[in-house]
Amino acid sequence: MKIMMVCLGNICRSPLAHGVMENMVKQAGLNWEIDSAGTGDWHIGCSPDKRSIEIAQSNGIDITNQKAQLFNQSFFTEYDQILVMDKQNYADVIAMADSQQQRDKVSLFLVDDEVPDPYLDSNMFTYVFQLIEKRCKELIIEWKDNSINK
Repeated sequence: MKIMMVCLGNICRSPLAHGVMENMVKQAGLNWEIDSAGTGDWHIGCSPDKRSIEIAQSNGIDITNQKAQLFNQSFFTEYDQILVMDKQNYADVIAMADSQQQRDKVSLFLVDDEVPDPYLDSNMFTYVFQLIEKRCKELIIEWKDNSINK
């Protein structure tokens, strides 16, 4: 299975989700590919925010090699699941879809909620990491036994 994590700038939330899920998938022995992108183009080619790097490292996860990229239409073909961190980015990604099949691949990362953007509040990074970690565990349990997603 190929999973794309999406937020606004691809420097805070989606790199964390990318790194956490990639780490958990590896530990579970699953052959899944994880990546991340942003709907905004401000940080293309940049490393994740230093605060995302720090909270990941403090939890044994290295995201320093990630580089921000812009979400593009080809990702609908390349990925099986596209998980978006908030409703505005969800709307932006859905607007790029050409078909119902593409729209069906897109969902909010949290079932009925948004992952808050910690960019303007350094104190939010721990909370955001914890939300992401909990949801990644749930997704692995949900998807690992689904033969369609192996």
